[in-house]
Amino acid sequence: MSNKKRESSSVGQSGVVRNEVQNSDTDNAGAGPSSKKMKKEKRVNIVESSDDEDDGKSSEMHHMENTKRRRMLNKARQQAKALRNPSVPSKLEVEFKSGGDEVARTSGGGNPLLPEFHIGVFKDLAVADASIRKAAANSLVTELKEVQSAYDKLENKDDVEDKSKLEAEKDDGLNNLAPSLRYALRRLIRGVSSSRECARQGFALGLSILVGSVSSIKLESLLKLIPTLLDLSSSTKGQEARDCLLGRLFSYGALARSGKLTQAWILDNNSPHIKEFTNCLLALAVKKQYLREPAVSVILELVDQLPVEAVLNHVLKLPELEEWFDGATKTGNPDALLLALKIREKVNVDFKCGKLLPSPYSKRDFFSADHLNNIANCLKESTFCQPRVHSVWPVLASYLLPDVLPDADSVSGLLSVKKHKKSRKLGSAEDDLEKNLKSFCEVIIEGSLLPSSHDRKRLAFDVLLLLLPKLPASCLHIVLSGKIVQCLMDVLSTKDSWLYKVAQHFLKELTEWVVHDDARRVEVIVTLQKHSNGKFDSITRLKTVKDLIIDFKTESGCLLFIQNLMNMFLDEGSSSEEPSDQSQTTDDNSEIGFTESKETAGSLGTSEFLKTWIIECLPSVSKHVKLDQDARFRVQKEILKFLAVQGLFSSSLGTEVTSFELHEKFRWPKSAIPNALCQMCIEQLQLLLANAQKGEGANGPTIAETNDLGSYFMRFVGILNNIPSVSLSRALNVDDEKAFKKLQAMESQLSKEERNCGLAPNASKLHAMRYLLIQLLLQILLRPGECFEAASELVMCCKKAFGSSDLLASSEEDESDGEDAPELMDVLVDTLLSLLPQSSAPMRSAIEQVFKYFCVDITDDGLLRMLRVIKKDLKPARHQKTDDKEDDDDDAEDDLLGVEEAEESDEAETGETADSEEQTDDSEAGAKVSVVSAELPEASDDDDNEDSDEGMDDDAMFRMDTYLAQIFREKKNQAGGETAHSQLVLFKLRVLSLLEIYLHENPGKPQVLKVFSNLAQAYTNPQTTEGSEQLGQRIWGIIQKKIFKAKEYPRGDSVEFAMLEPLLEKYLKLAAKPFKRKKGASNPSKKKQSASWTRYKIVNSLARSSIFWILKIIHARNFPESELQRVHDIFQNALVAYFDSKKSQMKCEFLKEIFKRQPWIGQHLFGFLLEKCCSAKSQFRQVEALELVTEILKTLHASNGDESAKKPSSEMLKSHIPKLSHLIKYLVTNMPEKQSRRADVRKFCGKVLNIIVTFNMTASFLKSLEPDDYAACKSQLGEVFLALTKKREEEEEE
Repeated sequence: MSNKKRESSSVGQSGVVRNEVQNSDTDNAGAGPSSKKMKKEKRVNIVESSDDEDDGKSSEMHHMENTKRRRMLNKARQQAKALRNPSVPSKLEVEFKSGGDEVARTSGGGNPLLPEFHIGVFKDLAVADASIRKAAANSLVTELKEVQSAYDKLENKDDVEDKSKLEAEKDDGLNNLAPSLRYALRRLIRGVSSSRECARQGFALGLSILVGSVSSIKLESLLKLIPTLLDLSSSTKGQEARDCLLGRLFSYGALARSGKLTQAWILDNNSPHIKEFTNCLLALAVKKQYLREPAVSVILELVDQLPVEAVLNHVLKLPELEEWFDGATKTGNPDALLLALKIREKVNVDFKCGKLLPSPYSKRDFFSADHLNNIANCLKESTFCQPRVHSVWPVLASYLLPDVLPDADSVSGLLSVKKHKKSRKLGSAEDDLEKNLKSFCEVIIEGSLLPSSHDRKRLAFDVLLLLLPKLPASCLHIVLSGKIVQCLMDVLSTKDSWLYKVAQHFLKELTEWVVHDDARRVEVIVTLQKHSNGKFDSITRLKTVKDLIIDFKTESGCLLFIQNLMNMFLDEGSSSEEPSDQSQTTDDNSEIGFTESKETAGSLGTSEFLKTWIIECLPSVSKHVKLDQDARFRVQKEILKFLAVQGLFSSSLGTEVTSFELHEKFRWPKSAIPNALCQMCIEQLQLLLANAQKGEGANGPTIAETNDLGSYFMRFVGILNNIPSVSLSRALNVDDEKAFKKLQAMESQLSKEERNCGLAPNASKLHAMRYLLIQLLLQILLRPGECFEAASELVMCCKKAFGSSDLLASSEEDESDGEDAPELMDVLVDTLLSLLPQSSAPMRSAIEQVFKYFCVDITDDGLLRMLRVIKKDLKPARHQKTDDKEDDDDDAEDDLLGVEEAEESDEAETGETADSEEQTDDSEAGAKVSVVSAELPEASDDDDNEDSDEGMDDDAMFRMDTYLAQIFREKKNQAGGETAHSQLVLFKLRVLSLLEIYLHENPGKPQVLKVFSNLAQAYTNPQTTEGSEQLGQRIWGIIQKKIFKAKEYPRGDSVEFAMLEPLLEKYLKLAAKPFKRKKGASNPSKKKQSASWTRYKIVNSLARSSIFWILKIIHARNFPESELQRVHDIFQNALVAYFDSKKSQMKCEFLKEIFKRQPWIGQHLFGFLLEKCCSAKSQFRQVEALELVTEILKTLHASNGDESAKKPSSEMLKSHIPKLSHLIKYLVTNMPEKQSRRADVRKFCGKVLNIIVTFNMTASFLKSLEPDDYAACKSQLGEVFLALTKKREEEEEE
């Protein structure tokens, strides 16, 4: 084989092609001189070549040039040999074009006998560009056709024969072809075996066009030439053998595409070439598995070209083919099945093919379970070509899903399609399709591929993807069966699974398949959840189903989805009963398993999980879809009716009831709905109504009753409740039933009032109160016996708040308005607070909406009740009262800062039991509670009870403390009190939400000071926030965002100084409070130390921010000088402690910031600070005092540009010149020992002198200095002081 390759290469490189033949006389006349010239050139080339070879031996750099020259020498030697041969009548000269093309032409004169043939086109046949390959092939064929045409016209063909015999003469049947054509055929056949770039494709294309275009080429010659040139010997192995086999395959493919075989059969119906050709391909397919499928594709291409008669007589009657068909089902040969299917499609008659096709043949019999079991082995063995899908699968997919079958589901809506006579044929076709598809999926997909290896599981998903494009939505449940969904969940639940990416790709394609078709989307969601019992997303840890639901964009799609969910809920046989047995979807070698643990949720069974998902899913449909108001209302109405029927009512006569007033039928499941599902329906009803209320928030309340979901709900409940055979699913006691009727009546009256109000401001209050009544009505059904008192009080509040004659006259229990009657807002606040603890997220949302519209009129007593809840604590104070008041105060301050160490207390974190709905407040999401189990002595904190009970009578306290009393009872009954503590934390967080609303609606009222004082006190008290880090963060966030950083703050005459003075004094002490440990604590842990230090820094930061905020209010209020003097005295006392006591931890930077923000404080304390600069007990404090004085001087310098402020600043500075000169004298005569502090002193003195120069007080300052002081300043301050004296001299000269 290697010799043949070298021989072919030499022929191709030399380009010796005989094109023209001249007379012998002419050739002989020119042979003499030409021969001598050639010999001379040969000698010269040999000498040059030998010299170059010697040079090449000495240097490897010229190796490539030597190789080229040796090739030139070989060519010249062959040409000289041809010229010396007397039988050659002409002399050939090979011209090498600059472009690389080789042209064979004669060098003598006269007309050429044969046209030129450019063999350079062979190079273009191997390039990657298909257009270049095609152009080269066409050019090749055109030139060779011209050469063969001229050759056929020659009388004496021996005149152009190549007698040099570069190749040994062979009996290959090409004697009737021109030499150039013979050479081209051989080179093309050899070229298809080359693996270089695109040589196989290009040379096969050229061979195909050439054989089909030149009629002189004989089939028998080609069938002999292909195996001869691409011979496989016993020594041919590896890549060389593979190239030869592929070369044969491409050659046979080119021969089939040329149409030569069809032409041969047309000329002779008994031509043996078709049988011989088919046998060659079958023999080739047997050699290697990877050749089997392409060999079959070549046979099929030939079959497509042949008439049916030729296929029957020449292809199907081959014994080798029959034998191949017979053994296909045993060995598992998918290519034999493919060949049988395509031939049967061609001939449309039955033939012998073993068990591959049923006899007689029909699609129904082919897709029967028995026949599919016969060919299952063939289909299982088609995985050898992965990741590509075998060609037999698209054929089967086209048989299963014809293109002409319409998809009725794409145009179907909620209305059922009525069948009539004209649609019977279509219905029969659909039935056959579903039957065949079901049998195929059960036997092949689920029975053969899924239980097998990973490769076959992957093949199963690939086959399903082939079916998707033409699959009707109504048939999706057949393809996406329970076992397929279970396998998907098993794979996706393990990320390191081998099939994980395959399953991901399948889900991606499935979601893309449903993008523009709501019917498909509905079927996918329903099928996935049906076979996973509503847990597909939770098991796979993905958001596939959730994202599919969110992407609904049309009203029709939403209604179709809702209808399917309702049908699935009412159909008790819809839930998947297939076990999640690993053996169904995995093999022994698989690492995939069902990792999701079986969930238990009380009394809920497997089918109830799916119903739970349906109930939870319904409100989210209307929440996420973007529709206009009318369309959204229609969607919400359908959801509301279903949830209300299933959750609130039951039927005593069967499972179906007709309402003639609503013109609708309502159904219930055959088995009774569990109480847990009824409660869930009520909760989702509350959520649906809350979403509807929020959706109306942007445009205000809905005036039209037709688009008011709350009004429709109350009307719907009233109509169903009046049907004799329908009753509430849960019987109510007397109190609850009475409250239920009161709420119905009051909501109806408020609805009338709202319609009468129109767009008046009072309409928002009415609308918010109506929805709170509706939520409370559902709460009564959800929690019987807990809300009837609150309902009665809320009804009374409505009567007083919206006191029209109709509302007041409708009550039989009106209370007389006496002097002892509580305020309306106090009762309303108490009622709202009593509803908060056990309320759901929608209920809290309704409470907050009502509070938002009524909080403007809230009384101070009502506000204090809310603040008292925040300060309430389950744990007693840590310290008993002692006779020593000072010690008690110190301990109280330690507790206030929370810097002491807990006495052997163990902290355990428990998760907060907040609602899991998306509407749950952020303040309650993920809170963690720390509970201290140590027994502590009982005592009450004086600070906590300081003003919490002020102005509250016994009745008011009882109303507000009902839930708090319940919490304390639970604490006594439960060890450790974890549940009570968690409930109290939740209650506080919900009250904080109301306080945040109050601060947002009333930012500039004086009551903000009261809210701030109580919140800050609760935050600094460790017993209030201990056990819930989030509670502290929530309080801190409200103080920061709604108080400190609010655009408005309390101002005006209503803000009294008596409210601000104690706060300022308190927080100044807190800012100076040192960090210290508890007296009895020894060897505290690092964790406790770190927690204490962190809390100390937070409280200190709160104190500083509070002082800034209070001073801003004082400055804006413009209090008289007498009251401002109290502020100066408070700061002066704080500074005295700061300079004289080491315990004060007030920061110098904090004081400087105060003087910068409020310059009037620093200017008043200027003289005091000048004295402290000389009398400070430590040099450190002395330097800090100098920094404070420098900050005050900066404020004076800044006011120098303002004419109105310049004069007071100048007078203030002038009054303090003696103290300044005394301070300078003291500093220059008592310089610190440390160099850094001496530098600070000199820097300070320089700034003072600059200020003095700025305000033109140089003379007065120098006069106040004694001679000794003058000399000391000159020696210590140097140039700075000399500049001052020069300034003075210049002023005197002027």
